[in-house]
Amino acid sequence: MPLPKLTKLELQIMETFWSRGACSVREVQEAFPEPGRPAYTTVQTTVYRLETKGALRCTKRISNANIFEAAISRTEAQSRLIDDLLALFGGGTKPVMAHLIQSGKLTLEDVKEAEQALRKLARKDKPQ
Repeated sequence: MPLPKLTKLELQIMETFWSRGACSVREVQEAFPEPGRPAYTTVQTTVYRLETKGALRCTKRISNANIFEAAISRTEAQSRLIDDLLALFGGGTKPVMAHLIQSGKLTLEDVKEAEQALRKLARKDKPQ
């Protein structure tokens, strides 16, 4: 099953599950900071949409509260977002890299880590 596209609110809700583990809708809603906290029904609707998308799964029921847990990892969701971003640029990484460099968000340390990862990947891909 392909990874679901997630909205900003869905990602914020998923972050609660990734950091806290299994939660009820009420626990997720209360995890939001007080100013700007979404309504309980908004969180509830979004949690059930995430379940339909396959990002969450209901693990048990306590009284009338369902307990949910993440069905996809943070890494999987991040990969989907990055793939979607690159698709906006026709799959090319150069515009994204140029922006990261110009904005100062790409450090020399980041470049060294990327270089090491590329070398490791190249060694893995070489036929032996």
